[in-house]
Amino acid sequence: MARTRHVIAVDVGGTETKAALVTGTPTRVHPVKQQRRPTRRTGDAVVEDVTALVNELRALSDHPIDAIGVVVPGIVDEATGTGVYSTNLGWQNYPFKTNLQTRTNLPTAFGHDVRAGGLAELRQGNARDLTNAVIMPIGTGIAAALVLDGRVCTAPGEIGHVDVGHGDPCDCGQTGCVEARASSAAIARRYTRRANRDVNGAADVARLLTTGDTDAAAVWREAVDALARGILLIAALLGPEAVVLGGGLALAGPLLTDPLGERLDELIVFQRRPELRLAALGDEAGCLGAALLAIDMLEER
Repeated sequence: MARTRHVIAVDVGGTETKAALVTGTPTRVHPVKQQRRPTRRTGDAVVEDVTALVNELRALSDHPIDAIGVVVPGIVDEATGTGVYSTNLGWQNYPFKTNLQTRTNLPTAFGHDVRAGGLAELRQGNARDLTNAVIMPIGTGIAAALVLDGRVCTAPGEIGHVDVGHGDPCDCGQTGCVEARASSAAIARRYTRRANRDVNGAADVARLLTTGDTDAAAVWREAVDALARGILLIAALLGPEAVVLGGGLALAGPLLTDPLGERLDELIVFQRRPELRLAALGDEAGCLGAALLAIDMLEER
């Protein structure tokens, strides 16, 4: 029987950093106490804030802390513990693992936020029965954790930055990216520009959609189309059993999955039509996955 571990998990998001005191084994973890704070936009600032969160949670723990797990967005090198590049947060080749271990004096597992969330969904979420799948959280950005032969691939899929042909500019420097139309941030931004009306994120646009707001309907339709075309590319390349949708946009439930499924049916010619599922772990997935990375690291020692 696997030993119960006590770890601190931190999920550095594009807008908010979530941290949790977590207990569990390699197959199931659960948060005991949680903290949140806004994400600051340099590597040094993130290390400073993560260290503060670790210290706060460490002081609240009834058990010695075995390790910490930290996950970040963007391109990462897990082997060296480096944040290679982040479009939304602006760091490049930043040595997160080394700096965090020095500051906290704790063994540190470091990884990609989407891969970690995918790991959590695979072990204790809505992907548990899947062998080949794509787990796609939709928030400030869009990426994907690839599950092949029952394992989460080390490299996340940057599905948010494939060109699906709409021609709009993306913050990454390309045009036509899925993320430029279908991320939660893009939906809110595009609605505000179109309707000349501020909204509090994509959830507000979803709410307006149910009232018959024509601007909300247009922005939503374009977001669904971009997302469907990105999933079509995944279907052609990987043929997954299912795409598991997470992040803030997935909270829209059938408002997202119903039109997305219909658009996929219109676009698919020969590709395997993946089942669309909603993620089970919500915004806890990244933290739970970070905890699993830390526990896996301890088990390998």
